[in-house]
Amino acid sequence: MNALIGWGLAAVATALGYAVYGWPGVALAASVMVFWLLLQFSRAMRVMRLAGQAPVGRVASAVMLQSQLRKGQRLMELLALTRSLGEKLRDEPETYRWTDPGGAAVTVELHGGRLSEWHFTRPPDAAAAADAGA
Repeated sequence: MNALIGWGLAAVATALGYAVYGWPGVALAASVMVFWLLLQFSRAMRVMRLAGQAPVGRVASAVMLQSQLRKGQRLMELLALTRSLGEKLRDEPETYRWTDPGGAAVTVELHGGRLSEWHFTRPPDAAAAADAGA
């Protein structure tokens, strides 16, 4: 969700709570906002705990990862898909790589914390075998 929309909804909830119930309504709106933030924090911690337990830059299948990627995904969504921290290749643009046991790899580029493009590469021996079979 866009941060501007989130802040707007919080302001509307606070104003509506005050208009309908007075200060108890403001307290209710504030407690709902805190609950929402706790849910988001809990989700982030769960994703990071799972990603931290796996080897860096490894996925079960690079082909499956590549098929689930779409432009605009956040890094947290990528970590939830891969269940692993990516191997950082560059800072500008932010570039990470995940490799599967067969040697196939997915390299992603992030701009502003969102996925902008990705590249799928096969290991050299698998590419040669695919060319020979065609």
